[in-house]
Amino acid sequence: MKFRQIFFTQFLLNALCVLIFVSCKEKVKEVSAIKADYMERVEAIIDSTASTVKARFTPPQGFARIAVEPESFGYYLRNFPLLAIDQKVHLYNGNLKNDQTVHASIFDIDVGKRDLQQCADAVMRLRAEYLLGQKKYSEIAFIFTNGWNFEYEKWKAGNDLVVSGNKTYWKSSAAPKTSYKEFRKYMDQVFMYAGTLSLSKELKPKRLEDIEIGDVFILGGSPGHAVLVIDVAENTSSGDKAFMLAQSYMPAQQIHVLKNKENSVLSPWYLLSEIDNRLFTPEWTFDADQLMGF
Repeated sequence: MKFRQIFFTQFLLNALCVLIFVSCKEKVKEVSAIKADYMERVEAIIDSTASTVKARFTPPQGFARIAVEPESFGYYLRNFPLLAIDQKVHLYNGNLKNDQTVHASIFDIDVGKRDLQQCADAVMRLRAEYLLGQKKYSEIAFIFTNGWNFEYEKWKAGNDLVVSGNKTYWKSSAAPKTSYKEFRKYMDQVFMYAGTLSLSKELKPKRLEDIEIGDVFILGGSPGHAVLVIDVAENTSSGDKAFMLAQSYMPAQQIHVLKNKENSVLSPWYLLSEIDNRLFTPEWTFDADQLMGF
């Protein structure tokens, strides 16, 4: 009797092992199928032959880009030209960025020849380039770390910047500075004397659910960091939003679209629903309340 009980128990255990094995095999097949479906979605998101943000990156399935006005900052960023998708990120001195795994694409815009255009500088550069193209010269102004307001219109009218210790003032120059070359000189001054700390004081806090193109995730300080929201799409059913980010970093480097290493399926898109108090980007982690806007 005891032998039969042992035999029956062993039979049940063997049967249970077989069921678990079959179940595991089916689970592996299911996971593989899901992964294959995900890979198809990833390939559909990125068009490697396209040359702008909008054309290269299709929103995730179920999401549609939010509407923007043709002359808005959002439209400008969404339609920004990109370099070929296989290009590597270069530093200001021509050397390669050490980590080439963080970018999905590179903006087609110069980084300059000096170690100036870093994180907040890239945000200010793109904002100023947009305003310059719209001829909104009076809106091109950035506050230095010492609190001084550096206005492009005054620079353009023919004034030089003088910095002496913590004092800043204008000095009249010989002629107006109307060329693009002079605009770039103005921006280099911005990069030298403004940064994440000063920019964070200029921007206004925003709620995550109100995220828009042109907003900035920013931590002011030393060290600090800033990344720019370059596109936003919305899921009309769930209300969830997807967004893309771009950055420069230290040392000064080409502005690049950031991958989402936390979700390679949706990369380079990020989802609001996946932010649980913190936003994890490849080279910086932001708190959820560090979204700000112009």
